[in-house]
Amino acid sequence: MGFQARARDFPRRNHLISGLSLDVMVIEAALRSGSLITAHAAADQGREVFAAPGSPLDHRIRGANALIKGGATLVESAADVIEALGPAMSAPKPPAPRRSRFEAALEPPSAAAAGKIVSRFSPTPVHLNDLARLLGAPLSEVAAAVVELEFAGRAASLPGGYVALASSAFA
Repeated sequence: MGFQARARDFPRRNHLISGLSLDVMVIEAALRSGSLITAHAAADQGREVFAAPGSPLDHRIRGANALIKGGATLVESAADVIEALGPAMSAPKPPAPRRSRFEAALEPPSAAAAGKIVSRFSPTPVHLNDLARLLGAPLSEVAAAVVELEFAGRAASLPGGYVALASSAFA
């Protein structure tokens, strides 16, 4: 939003598109086209590349024909794609229910997590980022735990993102 598309950004965008794709199918592509950039990126990323053949006289198809010549899977119908994908096309399993990060953030920290955080406190304030790094925990979890510890009267938040033991913070 608010970003203007520029030609020099298209190759980077096409690499992202191929990276997000299971496989890439090229229907129509000139010899110098973004479709070919996407197809080559997909091949480099280990994705299968499919191409539909066309008339060698049509300049809009020459890129797809070159992909086939270079080893892309020839596609003449949907059945060709389904056959090539095989197991990847089996019925998807329903995803296991999972909680959003917001639901997880609403849960109070476990006593063990709170204990680990309090063990890192000292009379000298420590920054939340440093605390998260020392604990090897996401900053959001550490910050939520510190809020819970504040409610329990065991921690104190200080300006600038620092925290300390409640007993020493206001002494």
